[in-house]
Amino acid sequence: MNLSLFTADGFLFVLRWLHFFFGILWIGHLYYFNLAQGPFMAMPETDAQTKSKVITGLLPKALWWFRWGAMFTFVTGWIYLLMRGHDLGASFMATSWGISILTGALLGSLMWFNVWFVIWPKQQVVIKSAQQVAGGGQAIPEAAGCAARALVVSRTNLLLSVPMLFFMAASSHLAIPLSETSSVGGYFAVFAVIALVVEINALKGKMGPMTTIKGVIHSAFALAVVMYLAMEFML
Repeated sequence: MNLSLFTADGFLFVLRWLHFFFGILWIGHLYYFNLAQGPFMAMPETDAQTKSKVITGLLPKALWWFRWGAMFTFVTGWIYLLMRGHDLGASFMATSWGISILTGALLGSLMWFNVWFVIWPKQQVVIKSAQQVAGGGQAIPEAAGCAARALVVSRTNLLLSVPMLFFMAASSHLAIPLSETSSVGGYFAVFAVIALVVEINALKGKMGPMTTIKGVIHSAFALAVVMYLAMEFML
């Protein structure tokens, strides 16, 4: 008996399945941090002792699942995409599937970068500072700035997650017609400008409309619409 999983297509299926699993783990924690834990910590009635317990006890555990969920989502996704791209050959970027899935993958990769190289290092300082204070020591002076920057970048990842999920789903469920006048290069140039502006703001700027949960959700869906229209008009 031949088992379907032990074929080339079966291996691609397992990669995609794992990509979904780790993606849920990652994005679920992203939404938890921004929609539940963050607002709870900002409530006036949340006392200093409770905040300390959250930062020193809960946050390190949640961040472990968060960052490794991001890592394995990134790895399984790119292995899957490279294998499919190899199978399709030169026609990969001449298909609605290829353009949409690559858009989602690039957004997801930017989010992965933010997790591992911005959010996690900044949160390590915040956690260490809280641990020192809980032990009777002094807070790390840079901790407040690190917490503020980590929040901006986390809100940015929430912003990017909506168009990322849109294009991931669109790759298989929303065909965008291509023609001889389609400008794939032009579309990805527009995409690069948008992504660059968003990322520069994450690293150097302020939250702006992302200050509130309502604001970041509205901004996220607006960004998805803008990127979708850019794809439709350029292709």
